[in-house]
Amino acid sequence: MWHVVAAGFLFFPGLYQLCIRCARRALPGWLEADYSLLSSRIVSSIHGVIAAVSGITVITSCKDVKYDRHWLATAYLWLIIPYMVYDTYAMYLRHWYKCKDSKVLNGKDHFSSAMNSLLRKEFLMLVHHISILTILVPIGLFIRGDIGDFYIGCLLVAELSTPFVSLGKILIQMNLQNSLLHKVNGAFVLLTFFACRILLFPFMYHAYGKQFGIPLYKVPFNIPLHCNITIATIMAPQIYWFSLICRKAIRLYSNSASIKDR
Repeated sequence: MWHVVAAGFLFFPGLYQLCIRCARRALPGWLEADYSLLSSRIVSSIHGVIAAVSGITVITSCKDVKYDRHWLATAYLWLIIPYMVYDTYAMYLRHWYKCKDSKVLNGKDHFSSAMNSLLRKEFLMLVHHISILTILVPIGLFIRGDIGDFYIGCLLVAELSTPFVSLGKILIQMNLQNSLLHKVNGAFVLLTFFACRILLFPFMYHAYGKQFGIPLYKVPFNIPLHCNITIATIMAPQIYWFSLICRKAIRLYSNSASIKDR
């Protein structure tokens, strides 16, 4: 599968550079940090679509949730490696450009300022990326053995919300936060995030219980403890991020209502 890793290291940075070039032509006068931010969000959206389609394919192909195999489950775990490496570097690059646009020109100060900004503003996302690379990917590739492709597919489907999250940020970046499109997209963000990142985990338990004839509430007591711990660890940040999305949605629709009342 090293050819998949190599292809990923070519595809994601290459797509990012292509988006940068197109953005410079379509939106002259923007800062380099803005081009970088827009391009990384487009790449994230495309990755989210590819991951979600792969996940749906795996889920629908695996009738036995424990033992059925699909090549996409393993292939995409390899592809996640270059994507996470690229996205981590892209996050750093955004902050590097911000420092450059802010005239922090000294090389040493520029690097330290960019790193401080990255750690301060993207800390949780960095932890997310590092955890996937150092824990989840090794477990998925080398420890789980020949079981669980169905659940790998479920985790890939979680990326379905990413294109809508990215579109919302792009609309804000383009000062379209008061547009109808932004409000409609906000509803899709709530729907897809809740369905694919929160309800996803009860669905995984339900699928296991359905196959083995176990009631949903008894499934956690009939699977290994480390499976429950892994699911809880993955689910915790999703709940946190969903709470942030809900707060933003309340502010968005509250402001819209107040504007209409004036």
